[in-house]
Amino acid sequence: MAERSFAREVAQLRLRAGEEFRGEGIVAITKALLQCGVGYVAGYQGAPISHLMDVLADAREILEELGVHFESSASEAAAAATLAASVMYPIRGAVAWKSTAGTNVAADALSNLASSGVNGGALIVVGEDYGEGSSIMQERSHAFAMKSQIWLLDPRPNLPSIVSSVEAGFELSEASATPVMLEVRIRACHLHGRFIARDNRRPSFPLAEARANPQRDTGRIVLPPASFAHEQDKIARRWPAAVRFIRERQLNEHFPVSGAEAGIILQGGMFNGVVRALQVLGLADGLGRPQIPLLVLNVTYPLVEEEITEFCRDKRAVLVAEEGQPNFIQQAIQSVLAQSGLSTRVHGKDVLPMAGEYTTSVLVEGIRGFVGRAVPPHMRPNLRSPPDPGPVLAQESVRALADIVPSRPPGFCTGCPERPIFAAMKLVERELGAHHVAADIGCHLFSILPPFNIGATTMGYGLGPASASAFGAKSGRRTISIMGDGGFWHNGLTSSIGNAVFNKSDGVILIVDNHYAAATGGQDLPSSRAASLARSTRHPIAEAVRGVGVGWVREIDDTYDVSRMRDTLREALGTSEDGPKVIIASSECMLNRQRRLAPVRREALARGRRVVQERFGVDEDVCNGDHACVRLSGCPSLSLKPSSDPFKEDPVAAIDQDCVGCGNCGEVADAAILCPSFYRLTAIRNPGRWERLRGWFRACVMELVWRASRRRPHTGPA
Repeated sequence: MAERSFAREVAQLRLRAGEEFRGEGIVAITKALLQCGVGYVAGYQGAPISHLMDVLADAREILEELGVHFESSASEAAAAATLAASVMYPIRGAVAWKSTAGTNVAADALSNLASSGVNGGALIVVGEDYGEGSSIMQERSHAFAMKSQIWLLDPRPNLPSIVSSVEAGFELSEASATPVMLEVRIRACHLHGRFIARDNRRPSFPLAEARANPQRDTGRIVLPPASFAHEQDKIARRWPAAVRFIRERQLNEHFPVSGAEAGIILQGGMFNGVVRALQVLGLADGLGRPQIPLLVLNVTYPLVEEEITEFCRDKRAVLVAEEGQPNFIQQAIQSVLAQSGLSTRVHGKDVLPMAGEYTTSVLVEGIRGFVGRAVPPHMRPNLRSPPDPGPVLAQESVRALADIVPSRPPGFCTGCPERPIFAAMKLVERELGAHHVAADIGCHLFSILPPFNIGATTMGYGLGPASASAFGAKSGRRTISIMGDGGFWHNGLTSSIGNAVFNKSDGVILIVDNHYAAATGGQDLPSSRAASLARSTRHPIAEAVRGVGVGWVREIDDTYDVSRMRDTLREALGTSEDGPKVIIASSECMLNRQRRLAPVRREALARGRRVVQERFGVDEDVCNGDHACVRLSGCPSLSLKPSSDPFKEDPVAAIDQDCVGCGNCGEVADAAILCPSFYRLTAIRNPGRWERLRGWFRACVMELVWRASRRRPHTGPA
């Protein structure tokens, strides 16, 4: 078990009506679900909502007290399928995952759900993730919402608005018999704030009652002719009901400014950024009160046409602040205004970037451009020029720093057990030449970057081997495909391993087993080694692989054994055996290992017990400055430093204090037949009596040898 503990935060889920909640957005969403009487929650971890799953796992006792069922689903598709409980029964259900990757996986279940409609409220919490820091493709949930007529909420990023949107989402779903998406960006998930809590509610229709009294309605099952009737029902009944509810409940917010001839229509999630940009430009005061009217769309789909026309009726121009592309909202607003006969000009992607994250600096430039284009000079408010970063960037020291400091792409953690796997692959590549390598989603995807430069494609979670299936014929070099244990249990067992067996693939499949869904925060998996009270673990990947028909399976229990990894890869690429060749390379994720062991060490030290920690170092006198160890490792703790030997011009390898003692650098050096300059240092805290005596004796001997060497006469050349 290496998941982050939210035990302290979970205590706030017990707050009663009138008490003040203080905390993070993710925990606030969880509290809102309990206040709404949710009956079941499911989901799959992934940024930025990974912690929502962790919070729910830590809150299992509270959920059981309320009669709420929670489970960590095998995939987003499995999570979406649980919402079927809300189709026939008046039970409120919620699911969560990372969008758009998760929404793509869940598409089949969501399409059926949206077609049949729901009886109970169904809420889908999707973590939206744009910008350079995003780990997925730059797509929008908005497109899926439009395609399936699932209503989409995008609340202002503050805790009261987010909590209110959770409550409104369930009510909107029930009022229109339609599932509702709640879109939360990464900043909304992790912002801190406060709101006044309400009492938690038990589900009004418990799951036990549904099990005891099963119901069925063939009109809600997606089969012809019902499926055609579903489509008619969406347009004739559900859509108008949703629009009516949004308008009556005033879910969208209007911040008016009298006499203004220009305005901004924005997604709710953009509110903080837009207001901050207005403050920078002098168009809003310190309390965030704007001098330009705002229409905040906390519901971005469906749009309420009357609200759009009322806002634009007295405006010369409006700016649509819509993050991502295509510009669905801008196009819809232009269509509404054209049909209404209004001449209001609509700006958006002409002054704002077509794609990417709308940071404050981006919004400052866009709003400034909009005011310059849309508002006549004599009617403009006092527009302030934003601070010019030019003087700072022009400083000689800053320019010099930019030339020296390299870019920092994402990479493996210090001591990562996946690093030696790719070092072994590089060694095999030296012997046998390059192979087509199909990568996969997960930490191992960092292998595509220096120093390994391994991996040609990535197509989806658990789809690495499937993406290499087109090269499955027996001809020439075999392909190598990679996936992690998370991807294996998510989708890989059937879509990749089963597919390879069925089609008699001849490729090599490398499964990286680091004991957790490490990339999403260390959540447990069916193959996790630790026992879990809430889940069934310790199911070996090897047994599952053999169970679907793989005959050639090799297990490596220590990925840091680079020589064995190299030899096993060489064997897999050269064997004459038919069918897929599967290598399962296992070692515990070092980040989760350190997280697991750190409190154990602290407790042992506090009790005065013996604690052993290992570190590695480089003997500067032995290092020859070849640097092959760095090229085959890439560990952040292994770097270079100037040599203190005047006869060595090249810098020498060095290991800093971040070393976790994994030994990968030494193993790589040995497997590659590099040099013996690496040494292991064992640090013992609270040593025993015998160890202290032995240490004292060694120190005395070394002191005597050193003194003798100092007294010895110099016999070298003059």
